[in-house]
Amino acid sequence: MIDPQLLRDHPDVIKASQEARGASVDVVDDAVAADAARRSAITAFESLRAEQNAFGKTVAKAPKDEKAALVQQAQALAAKVKEAQATVTAAEETFDRVVRSIPNVVLPGVPKGGEDDFVTLRTVGTKPEFAFEPKDHADLGEHLGIIDIPRGVKVSGSRFYFLRGLGARLEIALMSLGLDRAVAAGFEPLITPTLVRPETMAGTGFLGEHAAEVYRLEADDLYLTGTSEVALAGFHADEILSIEPGQAHRYAGWSTCYRREAGSAGKDNRGILRVHQFNKLEMFSYVHPDEAEAEHEKLVGYQESMLQDLGLHYRVIDVAGGDLGTSAARKFDIEAWVPTQGTFRELTSTSNCTTFQARRLDIRYRTESGKTAPVATLNGTLATTRWIVAILETHQQADGSVVVPEVLRPYLGGVEVIEPR
Repeated sequence: MIDPQLLRDHPDVIKASQEARGASVDVVDDAVAADAARRSAITAFESLRAEQNAFGKTVAKAPKDEKAALVQQAQALAAKVKEAQATVTAAEETFDRVVRSIPNVVLPGVPKGGEDDFVTLRTVGTKPEFAFEPKDHADLGEHLGIIDIPRGVKVSGSRFYFLRGLGARLEIALMSLGLDRAVAAGFEPLITPTLVRPETMAGTGFLGEHAAEVYRLEADDLYLTGTSEVALAGFHADEILSIEPGQAHRYAGWSTCYRREAGSAGKDNRGILRVHQFNKLEMFSYVHPDEAEAEHEKLVGYQESMLQDLGLHYRVIDVAGGDLGTSAARKFDIEAWVPTQGTFRELTSTSNCTTFQARRLDIRYRTESGKTAPVATLNGTLATTRWIVAILETHQQADGSVVVPEVLRPYLGGVEVIEPR
C-alpha cells in the first residue's frame, strides 16, 4: 500500500505518480474521500463508545427504581455503538479496496510514458560482428544437441523445452556463478517455495494488473510464483526486523519460475526467450528506507559485473512509469544484444519497491523513537534461463560451435567450446 500519511498530506504527489504511469488520477481523490469517511466513522464510533462507558457507570450507581429505564437507554445506546462499529468496518473495507488499487508512488526522475518511453542510462561492451551468417539460439541449440524444443512441446505443449547435456550444465553453471557471487556480496542463499498463499502473492503486488500472468491451483488456493521475489518478500511477513542504517537482510533465492505469458501469442514463439517455465536466481534486500536507492545501484552493479564477465554487449535502461508494474517505484532493466534479432532483449530487472510491499506484508523495523515503521524492499535478477540465448548467439563460431565464456568454464569441468554432439 501507499503511505496513508502521504495520501492525506500530499495527494498531488500521488496524482503526479499516477500521471507518470498513465493511470487514473481520479482514484486518488476517491482514496482521499474514503480515508476521510473512514476517520470520520472512527471518530463517531469512539465518541459513542465513550458515551456508552460513561453511561454504564451511571447505570451502575443508579438507585434500583431508576435502573430499569436506564438499562433500556443503555441497550439503545449499545445498538447505536454496534451500528457505528459496522459503519467503521465498511468504511475501512472501502478505504482498503480503493487504496490498494493505487500502485507504488514512482520516485523523482522516473521517465513518463509506457514500454517504449524508457531512458537509456548507458551502453556497455562491443556489439558482436560475424564474418558469417549467425544462427539464432534455437538453431544453435538444436545443432549442438543442447536444446530440444520439439520434445518439450510433445511433453508439455508450446513454450516448453528440454535442456540437454551441456545445455543443462550451462544453465546450472550460470546459476552457480550467480550464487557464488551473491554469497560473496553477503546474500544468504535460499531455495524458495514456488507455491504461495494468496495473501503472499497479493502482498507483493502480483494479483493486480499482472494477475493474468500467474498460474493458480484452484483446488488448493495456491499460486505458482513467476519469481522467487514473491516467497522472499513473504519470508519476513508480520515480523519486526533488526535494521539500522548500514545494516540489511539480503537473500538470494534459487527457484523454478512459472508464467502463463498471457497475451503474448505470436511473440517470441521460437526458442526459449519467452517460455512458461524457467529457473532464476533472484537477489532480495530488506533495507532501511533511507538506503533503498543506494541498494538499488548495488544490485545493478552485481548484474553488470556478471554480464561483463560473460562478454555480453548490453544497455541499462530506466523503465518508464507506465511499464513499472504495481510494486516498483523505480526499475532498471539490463538488456543484452541478441545478434539475430538485431536488438537488445531484457536479461535482468531490478526494482526498488520502497515501503510498498512491506506495508502490505507488515514487515517493519524499530526506529530510534521505539516506534515501528515499514522497511524498504528491493529485488533483482542475477541469473536466469534467458541468459543462454545471448550467450549462445554472441559467442558462436562459423562451424556452429560456441565458445564458453572463461568465467563459466570451471563450472563445466573445463569445457572451453560446446561442439555438436
